[in-house]
Amino acid sequence: MSENTARKPVPDGAQTAQAAQPASLNLWQAAGRRLMRKPAAMISLAYILTLIVVAVFADQIAPYSYELQNYDVVKVNPLTPGYILGTDSLGRDILSRMMYGARVSMSVGFVVLGIGVTVGITLGALAGYFGGVVDMVISRITDMMFAFPDMLLAILIMGIRGPGIANLFIALGIVAWPSMARLVRGQILALKERDYVQAAQSLGSNDNRIILRHLLPNIMSPVLVQATLSLGQVILAESALSFLGIGIRPPFPSWGSIVSEMVTLIYSQPILLLAPSLVLAATVLAFNFLGDGLRDALDPRLKH
Repeated sequence: MSENTARKPVPDGAQTAQAAQPASLNLWQAAGRRLMRKPAAMISLAYILTLIVVAVFADQIAPYSYELQNYDVVKVNPLTPGYILGTDSLGRDILSRMMYGARVSMSVGFVVLGIGVTVGITLGALAGYFGGVVDMVISRITDMMFAFPDMLLAILIMGIRGPGIANLFIALGIVAWPSMARLVRGQILALKERDYVQAAQSLGSNDNRIILRHLLPNIMSPVLVQATLSLGQVILAESALSFLGIGIRPPFPSWGSIVSEMVTLIYSQPILLLAPSLVLAATVLAFNFLGDGLRDALDPRLKH
């Protein structure tokens, strides 16, 4: 049998199946594998998941109630039997208050992030896709928001509305959306001229379908990275407002209010300030490391 007759043509469908048969991973699966090869990001993710578990089950795992006062053990140092991180000036267990404070920080972080992402994606997508007057109005509003430093604007809003978790959501949500809106606008401007978007327009797809089905799914990678990086900044902003006394109302604990209480002991017992400060710093760093890891993992240029 000749070489030419031995070779049989392979149908196009079979060639496609053969090409797809190897363990081809989609974007998110491949990104997950790349992320798992980054130790700093994985350690940060484990730390963040631990904080979330502590926040959810604080009632069950905290040694004491966050408001329980014991004047027999006022301002005891860490590693005292029964009080691993010591107690404050009212005899309240610092470890228990830190666990309940994690609930505040995680709640504020995710709720404010939800507000910022929802408003930012909506306004950014409208500005980038429709352009013209819509883009001009939204862009000018965004520029006005960037003219005010985030913390000063949040302090101004909290000063007007007063302390409380609901007002905290509003204040931090207002300052969280402009950066997301600017990111989404830029991504939409870059994608709306692509061939697949113009093909969808020529086939009669309406604007809502094009935005929701063709544009937004393709910008989720940078949005996810920006959201992860923003979480640490939101938690830090909440702690700063609570440190100033205009955040969470006492006696419910916040990491910022705990640090504020411990600052009064910085000269007599500075070791009591160490644990809450380190936890707050480690949390912000963890979100930054995780965001950096996600950015590298989701970069298409690193696919190979």
